[in-house]
Amino acid sequence: MKTSEIKNLKIAIIGGGYGGASLAKAVQSIGAENVHVYEQASALAQVGAGIGLRPPSVELFRQWGIFDAIAAVSSPSDHLEILSADGKHVLANEEWPFLHAYAQVNHNRMIHRGDFIDALLSVLPEGMVHLGYKLETIEDNGDHATLTFENGEAVSADLVIGADGIRSTVRNQLFSQKEPVFSGEHAYRAVISVEDAHGLVTDDNPRFYMGQNGTIAYNLPLRHRGQLSFDITAPSEDGSWAPEISTEYLVKILDGFDERIVQVAKELDLSQVTSRSVFDIDSIDSWHTDSVALLGDAAHAMLHHQGQGANSAILDAGGLADALVQGDSVKDALSIYEAARKPLTDELQRVSRQGWHADAVDSAFPANQ
Repeated sequence: MKTSEIKNLKIAIIGGGYGGASLAKAVQSIGAENVHVYEQASALAQVGAGIGLRPPSVELFRQWGIFDAIAAVSSPSDHLEILSADGKHVLANEEWPFLHAYAQVNHNRMIHRGDFIDALLSVLPEGMVHLGYKLETIEDNGDHATLTFENGEAVSADLVIGADGIRSTVRNQLFSQKEPVFSGEHAYRAVISVEDAHGLVTDDNPRFYMGQNGTIAYNLPLRHRGQLSFDITAPSEDGSWAPEISTEYLVKILDGFDERIVQVAKELDLSQVTSRSVFDIDSIDSWHTDSVALLGDAAHAMLHHQGQGANSAILDAGGLADALVQGDSVKDALSIYEAARKPLTDELQRVSRQGWHADAVDSAFPANQ
């Protein structure tokens, strides 16, 4: 599309998480000026735990001119280590894929999810993000779409992007009414101080401890914060969204693990632990119409084993911005976007469902094999 066409394009993004905020910055970087992000929350709180931003995502931050903002609230990592549950055997120790693929080294950046969203929002123009806008309905009118929010307001846009997560209203109303799929696992996450980590944090590189019973302890250092993101994933038949847990239960499922991990679990303040059943979605046939498209978890929510959920959303944002430049129209651009991104995320969804197995860690990064 011509620069003048992109400049005048009215873009509405549903969802102010890392996918929606990344897209807002991506389209702004190609000259879009009429961009609005609609977030259902009335305030943006510091929630979540640690995530890793992969080198291809970091390269986009450089292109968008926001690398310094991200680097200021993250730590650089050069490799991932996978160990046996007791920590005595290294099952894999590999450099992050694409670390040296660009003009300068792009380390994986270890960051708190809340800090990441705050950093993204801080580089967007004032007035671009609208809080307290929960989408009620979306009407696809072909060359534009009309949005109605629960607060009674309605807007129309030339391009609407549903970046509204695994329980996406946009996906449910226009693309697929299939429910999220329970993985048979729970994830328990807490952010603790390095001082309370019993020596688990020695550098900026994540370490995964693999239990024979299917339990995995993920340790993601956030040393710039003086913290550790301490995550446990364990098999469970309980598909309730926020299952209740006890210290005794955590200690039981960590039987045979490194004593430091067990000790951290014993000392956790359970009121500060996020307990969630793990879901993804089945791959859907298409992500777009002529004026509406999905992005991130709304399009391809995947299990967290490969750490690619946030990164896929960021790369979606970059891919959609590129497609708008390449295409002759919004309709054409959305076809280019889906053709470029969907095969990649379909494969990531498939690989992520395979999970990790203590007896079969052929690579730390099977998605890149």
